[in-house]
This record gives sequence, structure tokens and C-alpha cells, in this order.
Amino acid sequence: MFNFSFKNTTKIHFGEDKIAAISKEIPAHAKVLFVYGGGSIKSNGVYDQVVEALKDHTFVEFSGIEPNPNYDTLIKALPIIKENDIDYILAVGGGSVVDGVKFIAAAAFFEGDEPWDILSKQAPINKALPIGVVLTLPATGSESNIGSVVTKDGNKLAFMHPFVRPKFAVLDPKVTLSLSERQVSNGVVDAFVHTIEQYLTYPVNAKVQDRFAEGLLLTLIEEGEKVLQPEFNKDLEVRANIMWAATMALNGLIGTGVPQDWTTHMLGHELTAEFNIDHARTLSIVLPAVMKVCKADKHAKLVQYAERVWNITTGSDEQKIEQAIAKTEAFFVAMKVPTRLSDVDVDASKVDTLVNRLEAHGMTQLGEHQKVTLDVSREIYHLAL
Repeated sequence: MFNFSFKNTTKIHFGEDKIAAISKEIPAHAKVLFVYGGGSIKSNGVYDQVVEALKDHTFVEFSGIEPNPNYDTLIKALPIIKENDIDYILAVGGGSVVDGVKFIAAAAFFEGDEPWDILSKQAPINKALPIGVVLTLPATGSESNIGSVVTKDGNKLAFMHPFVRPKFAVLDPKVTLSLSERQVSNGVVDAFVHTIEQYLTYPVNAKVQDRFAEGLLLTLIEEGEKVLQPEFNKDLEVRANIMWAATMALNGLIGTGVPQDWTTHMLGHELTAEFNIDHARTLSIVLPAVMKVCKADKHAKLVQYAERVWNITTGSDEQKIEQAIAKTEAFFVAMKVPTRLSDVDVDASKVDTLVNRLEAHGMTQLGEHQKVTLDVSREIYHLAL
């Protein structure tokens, strides 16, 4: 196991009807920017609960943050923050809203000329507004981590900084009952691949992290397949397990002391930026191909994954690996997400464009060993066709 330092300061309020907790978490004197997405929170009761919780606070609303939050939308919040002396931001939504708010929180104090430099040049962040979260879509884990992904002019880039870690997050599984089947499927797959990216690398004898990761994968497989079945669709226990698994998948815990990959995410980001494919659906397309192309470097962990997650205990190592990859793809199919580029009408003629985008964004040596060069990425894209 590698040496590590670990700290996660986000306070979690988990369970039904916990939204009221924000009234005490946000300081009474704070002037709050209440940020949300397309307005679905007004039809599922979340908006009313938040307004009730903020009744003794001064707040201003900012809405319209889209899936894969767009820079041009986010910077419109900055003059509102200045005009209203905002000193706290409440993000109400899924990972895109939370990611967008993280950028807004940092950009509010950015001292340079162009806040996009926070992402494009990894410009320093010296201060950020405090953030609280009411999570409505479990998927990204952004509610308790330091990462954010923002899109501008077809460029989907990320930044990380401890100043934008949310102070608190409310996770009420009941609010997820109004999500569409597509949103639920995407969330499960996103959390699954987050876990895989921190697990499926090479052994470093990190037994605790491995067992935690395997437990998350098993939970997401079991509950993910259930949640799409009519008899479990409104089951709050199923929703609760998915919600907590998604948070635990990317709150930093399972990634401490172990090598990480993130090739699937980087290749997936280019698919979203170029073709506007749902983030999770890019991951379900790319991951099986990454497993196949990078099989030699991931051999030991692939065998472990096969045995512990899929209970494949007979046959040669190679046979176990092949079966595990096949079962992974079958799980994605069961979650009703695509597993091939052809499923989303992307053909071989687009591969060079995607590889060129990787090069432009400096994604020329990816993976746990930095062995995923542009040529290997091209091979992965082609295998995913």
C-alpha cells in the first residue's frame, strides 16, 4: 500500500426528510445563492422543502445549469454574487449542478482575467465561497469530494481543490424516486466505473481498499439491476444503498494508498464533448475496451475482480478474465446503457477526431502506468466500435 494522507470534511445528512437540516448548517447571517438545474426540483417537492429550510435566510436563486455544466452558463452567476454580497452557495441537484457550483465558488474570487484558466491552465485557487449540497441524483460523488468538470466550446476539463469541497451534503433517497429510468441507470453506471478506475489497476496489498471497492461493486450490481425492475422501482432501501454507494465510490476513501487509472473517464470525456453523449454512457462504451486492451497490465486485478466480484472460480486466468469482461458488459446491458460506439451512431471515421482531442488536452500518457499513449487510445476507441 502507498503512503497517504486522507481527510474528508464534508458532513453528511443521510435519510428521508433530511433537507430541513440545511437551515442549521448554513450560518444564519449568510446570504445564499440557491443554485439548481432545469427546474425538475419544482415538480418533485424538493424546491419547496429547500425554500422552507431557507425561510430565515436571505437567498437569491440561480437556475439553468445543464448536464455537463457549461462555462458560459456558470459565469452568469458571478455578477449576481457580487451584486447581492453572496457568501454561501447551496447546490441543489445532481453532479452537474454540484460541479458547476464548485467552479462558481472558485471563480467568485479568481484574480486573473479569465476564470476558465482554473480549468485550462490549472490556475491557482486562493479562496472559494463555502458550498452546501442537496443531492437529487446519486452518481458522481461530487457532493463530498474536491473535483469538478466543466465544459466550454467543446472542451470538457476538470479541476480539483480542497477549497471547493462541500461543507455538508443532504442525501435523501426519497427525492430520487422521481428520476427517470435513464437517470437512474446512468447514476449506477457512473458510480460503478468510478469504483473500477480506483480498483482495477495492479496489486499493492491494500486489502481494506480492495474489499471496500469490491463491496461497492457488488452493491451496485445487485441494487442496480433491482432498481430497474417494477417491483423494486419505488423501494427506498434499494435507492438508499445506491445513493450511499455512489457517494462512497468517489469521496476519496477507496482511492487512498492505491494506484488509479481514469483512462476510461478521459476517453469518455471526449465522446461527451464531441457528440453530447451522456457521461455514464461514454463510460459503459469505453470501459470494456480498456479492460481488453490493457489486459496484460491489469492481469492480477482482473483475475481478482473475476473471482471476488463475479464469483468466477474455475478455468484459467485468461478464461476468468474473459468471463469477467463479458459479465461487465452484460451488467451494462442490463442497466440499459450502450456498450459500443455503434450503439450511439459513432463510426470509425470519428476515431481520429477523438484522438486529436485527447492530444490537444494533453491526454497523451494515461493509465496507472502512463502507458496509454495516443496509439493505445486509438486502439481502445477502435475496439469499442
